Amino acid sequence: MSDKPEKTEKTDKSERTERLSVFKTYKLYVGGKFPRSESGRVYEVTDAKGKWLANAPQSSRKDARDAVVAARKAFGAWSGATAYNRGQILYRIAEMLEGRRDQYVREVGEAEGLSRSKAAAQVDAAIDRWVWYAGWTDKIAQVVGGGNPVAGPFFNLSSPEPTGVVAVLAPQESSFLGLVSVVAPVVATGNTAVVIASEKAPLPALSLGEVLATSDLPGGVVNILSGRTAEIAAPLAAHQDVNAIDLAGADELLAKELEIAAADNLKRVLRPQPVDDWTAAPGTERMTAFLETKTVWHPTGSLGASGSSY
Repeated sequence: MSDKPEKTEKTDKSERTERLSVFKTYKLYVGGKFPRSESGRVYEVTDAKGKWLANAPQSSRKDARDAVVAARKAFGAWSGATAYNRGQILYRIAEMLEGRRDQYVREVGEAEGLSRSKAAAQVDAAIDRWVWYAGWTDKIAQVVGGGNPVAGPFFNLSSPEPTGVVAVLAPQESSFLGLVSVVAPVVATGNTAVVIASEKAPLPALSLGEVLATSDLPGGVVNILSGRTAEIAAPLAAHQDVNAIDLAGADELLAKELEIAAADNLKRVLRPQPVDDWTAAPGTERMTAFLETKTVWHPTGSLGASGSSY
C-alpha cells in the first residue's frame, strides 16, 4: 500500500462555466439619439438561411413623425453649412466605417447570404461611395449652376439649393451598399433624410446610425427607422413637411400608392428604376434629383465717369 496521497481531480469552476454572449440591442436612430420604437414592438430578423439574428424595432407612425420633426429641425444648419464642411463630415463617416469594417462585413454577409469576400467587396464599395460623394459636395454647384446668357444689361445667375426633408426608402436587397447609395447623395447636397431601412435586412442600416453619431454629423440630418416598409412609408409620403421622397425600396404597387399620396403637397418623387445595379459607378443624378434651382437677376450697372462698369 502506497503512502502517497491519492490524487483528486479538481476543476476550476470558472473553467466549467461557458461564457454567455452579449446580444446587441438594435435601436432606431432619430435626432442623433437611439430610441426604441414608440410602440414597443419588435420583429425577428433572420439570415439568408432563416436563422435568428436579432430583434429589430418595428417603427410606428409616431416614430415617423418624430423623425420628420428631427430632420426639419436639423435642415437649417445643415443646408447652411459650407459645402466644404459637409464634405469633411462625409469623409469622416468613411473613416469611421473603415475602422468598423469587420463588423459590417459580418452583418452584410449574414443579411444577404454572401461569402466573406463578396460581403467585403460590398462594404468596401460602400465606404468608397461616401468618399466619392464627399468629393462632390463643393463641386455640384459648379456643374448644375452658373451664369446664363440673357438679352439685356443683367447678370443672370443660377445656383442649386437643397429641396429640404427627403424620405428615403432604402433598397430591400442591397442592405448596405444600396443604402449608402441612396442616403449619401441626399445629405451631400444639404438635404436631411428620414430613411426606412430594408425590411428584411435592417441591421446594417441600424448599425450605420452608431457610425453617424460619432462622425460629426449633426443629429437629425439622417434618421433611420426599421419595420414594415409600407406601414412607415404611407404617413411619410403624405406628410406635409416632407419635401421629397425616393422610392428605391418600394415595389411597383407600393410605389404607385406612395406617389399618389405624395401628390397631396406636390413632393419631388424619385421613382424606382426597373434594374438598379448598386455596384455600378454612381453619377450625379441622385444629387440633382433633390436640388432646386434659384435664379437671380442683377443689373450690370451703368458706365461711370471713368468709363468702367460696376
